[in-house]
Amino acid sequence: QVQLVESGGGLVQVGGSLRLSCAVSGRIFSINRMGWYRQAPGKQRELVAAIIPGGSINYADSVKGRFTISRDNAKNTVYLQMNSLKPEDTAVYYCNVQISGIYDYWGQGTQVTVSS
Repeated sequence: QVQLVESGGGLVQVGGSLRLSCAVSGRIFSINRMGWYRQAPGKQRELVAAIIPGGSINYADSVKGRFTISRDNAKNTVYLQMNSLKPEDTAVYYCNVQISGIYDYWGQGTQVTVSS
């Protein structure tokens, strides 16, 4: 029953901004870690940012100072604010949540393309 629906991807110019959203619905007892991954063509999927209910947050070195992850527990939604976008940020971005400590779920992926 658990489903993750992503939105907010698109085409932007270098230096632009986007905000990704991921809404979690279904049979949820406890959401633990929530995060964002990305995968560029020919590359491995990599962690972009993750957040834990206690407040611990970590970012990939390549996005520190430019991206911000946040969560709205009342809406079971996690966000990724992306600023100062670069061409190397171009990838498919996937939302990921860990439920009940061990079960992982993934969003459908949303394309982010940074031009110029």
